[in-house]
Amino acid sequence: MRTVEIAYRYQEKDVGVRPRPPDATTALSRLIDGNRAFADLLDSVKDEGTSARRVVQVDARDLGLASGMAEAPSQRPFAAVLGCSDARVPLELIFNEGPNDLFVIRVAGNGLGSDVLGSLKYAVEHLGGTLKLIVVLGHSGCGAVSAAVDVFLNPGMYLSLVDRHSLREILDRLLVVVHVSAQKLQAAFGPDILQRAGYRQALIETSVVVNAALAACSAQQEIETQGELRVVYGVYLLETRRVWTPSTGHPDGVGLAPAPRDVAEFQQLGDAIVGSSRVTALLGA
Repeated sequence: MRTVEIAYRYQEKDVGVRPRPPDATTALSRLIDGNRAFADLLDSVKDEGTSARRVVQVDARDLGLASGMAEAPSQRPFAAVLGCSDARVPLELIFNEGPNDLFVIRVAGNGLGSDVLGSLKYAVEHLGGTLKLIVVLGHSGCGAVSAAVDVFLNPGMYLSLVDRHSLREILDRLLVVVHVSAQKLQAAFGPDILQRAGYRQALIETSVVVNAALAACSAQQEIETQGELRVVYGVYLLETRRVWTPSTGHPDGVGLAPAPRDVAEFQQLGDAIVGSSRVTALLGA
């Protein structure tokens, strides 16, 4: 039997409570380290008979338990995170954070629709005292992206969505991302890539990264970032529980990355994705 215990602990004297990150760099490091700690925790119980335990200290102010508090606790997250609705991606848990640490928005395909953008703008305008980072997090095997890939590969499927406007709205946005990703893969591996057994999965994983990067780029353009507020993105791998972001010189991907700012940086990202060990392995290249 294997046992994993993750406990949220409040103590009257706030023993071990971590202070809020003072800047974006510290906030980014805390999220990357938190995800690494979460993945390592679960990796440590691969063998039968092993157990692991992690305690996340909770600040009394975040639960309204501090001495003398007569009103509800104030919001004071250090990062706003846009993630997917997928139930397998619990954002506070995978970043090793507790209540009131993250301002979380979850929507299918982690797309930047008007409601999401409005929520992010609210966080920036009203929580700027503590907010240092905006994160867009996609995840491997995303259902929304997978559906868009399947429609792209078999356009006839789109007709079945004619009376499902809300679903089509999600897919329409993602189809552009899938089309661009398919072009990049074909340019890198040639037109015969369509015949490879792993092409569909490689197209899904490529599109997941491009979709997260595009949402982060758009958020950076749409939101007036103040002070040291930064926008980053990444992809959570369900199978390893680690955040993966391919970049030039890092074929296996590393942590979270800054949002691409222009066409040139998107071109570099595309090269990094198709050259990554993850995508090449799926294609048998």
